[in-house]
Amino acid sequence: MASVSRRSFALQSFAAASLAALGISTAHAADTIKVGVLHSLSGTMAISETVLKDTILMAIDEVNARGGVLGKKLEPVVVDPASNWPLFAEKTRQLISKDKVSVIFGCWTSVSRKSVLPVVEELNGLLFYPVQYEGEELSKNVFYTGAAPNQQAIPAVEYLMSKDGGSARRFVLLGTDYVYPRTTNKILRAFLKSKGIADADILEEYTPFGHSDYQSIIAKIKKFAAEGKKTAVVSTINGDSNVPFYKELGNQGLKATDVPVVAFSVGEEELRGVDTKPLVGHLAAWNYFMSIKNPTNAEFIKKWSAYAKAKNIPGHKDKPLTNDPMEASYIGFNMWVQAVEKAKSTDTDKVIAAMAGQTFKAPSGIVSKMDEKNHHLHKSVFIGEVKADGQFNVVWKTPGPVKAQPWSPYIPENKGKKDEPVVAAKP
Repeated sequence: MASVSRRSFALQSFAAASLAALGISTAHAADTIKVGVLHSLSGTMAISETVLKDTILMAIDEVNARGGVLGKKLEPVVVDPASNWPLFAEKTRQLISKDKVSVIFGCWTSVSRKSVLPVVEELNGLLFYPVQYEGEELSKNVFYTGAAPNQQAIPAVEYLMSKDGGSARRFVLLGTDYVYPRTTNKILRAFLKSKGIADADILEEYTPFGHSDYQSIIAKIKKFAAEGKKTAVVSTINGDSNVPFYKELGNQGLKATDVPVVAFSVGEEELRGVDTKPLVGHLAAWNYFMSIKNPTNAEFIKKWSAYAKAKNIPGHKDKPLTNDPMEASYIGFNMWVQAVEKAKSTDTDKVIAAMAGQTFKAPSGIVSKMDEKNHHLHKSVFIGEVKADGQFNVVWKTPGPVKAQPWSPYIPENKGKKDEPVVAAKP
């Protein structure tokens, strides 16, 4: 027995000596800051989420190339929750408890975020969520770098009702059947009612995740639109269902000049697999488009293009695309790095305090600011028209950044709710 322990000690000594010869101390060899990456790399949401994983890996490489954070390299821990909502919670628990990550960048759908939320709150973890959502939530453990409804959905519908947007007076609210589309449409219904739109002039339809047959729904929209007033479609379809939806739109000849569709979850990446020529003029509302011209965006696209080529990323190595959730991921990641450096710690509570008021020069062309209290970014809003090449031509934008309203004023129950996370007092 003694000889075995002597042998293992000798092996450990040899390993330590080898590392020392390379200039690496054994204490420092495992001295990294772990970063969790929680995005679906398979299943119905992989079409949208895979590229967000790559965006975070690119940002980690950038930071490590300039020496890391607090003198330590960042180490990504990538997991695949596979578009399986309960699995998001399991993977989160694993990342925080077992892998000991300091932060998690992840989720796309609200149902995945709702699955993760109780786990990050229980374990006092930190989640950066990079996608537009329905609001109606505030957590001390989450930073929301995508849009709240007043930074996307409300301005988009206001645009559709304006003269420039076609003066729509009838609306089809079409979405995937889960919390984000249903809550967003509840807010939009209340908003439309406040603008004098009758219930009879609103058609609401939902399809399951992964739905692929849109023939009867497009026919129904055409019939609804033929009944008189100018009609528009508000789409909260998520994931790979967008491809058959837009293909069917083209098949049935539903042109933007007749019934414009404005989408909240369709960007450059989702249009990659679609013939966009029949879709010219249809709309998307986001806080960033690849086509925006400014030096910061040019640099962002250049960096992404080089990274995609170097890493041989499918699709992007030949045709690199950037989009809104990529920008939101990149902003959130860089703000987290700045907050860790400001706090001189990766401790969750210290980083949360240091996140208040963080700024970052965003590819959208603004200096993006994390609100001092409500854990949301101040964001500009853009509405873009689909072009024949799958890019977007910006047709409308806000004069400057808009402060997020996590609690929509169009939902009566929200009256008096505080615009900041409620932090439970420590016992």
